[in-house]
Amino acid sequence: MSLVGPRPLLLEYLPLYTAEQARRHEVRPGITGWAQVNGRNAVSWEERFRMDVWYIENQSFWLDLRIIALTVVGVFTARGVSHPGEATMPVFRGTCPKTPKP
Repeated sequence: MSLVGPRPLLLEYLPLYTAEQARRHEVRPGITGWAQVNGRNAVSWEERFRMDVWYIENQSFWLDLRIIALTVVGVFTARGVSHPGEATMPVFRGTCPKTPKP
């Protein structure tokens, strides 16, 4: 585990990931990450996975420093601690496939 990277999730979620979402495992998991400083539990699972993949594609020393600084601010402001209507986050049940357009 590292300081910055996608937060680890429950093992029971592994078979539910799309190929794109599974990319979050290309890097070591972290204590804090891009999704945590940009909404944390207040964003949808799909948005959280998009942010994890964005981090993987854009990771750098400077981005990690920015995430650490934003994490410190987030700890003191407690933004995004819970998803609307949930104590933290709803259970991930997989991403619904998009209906193909005719």
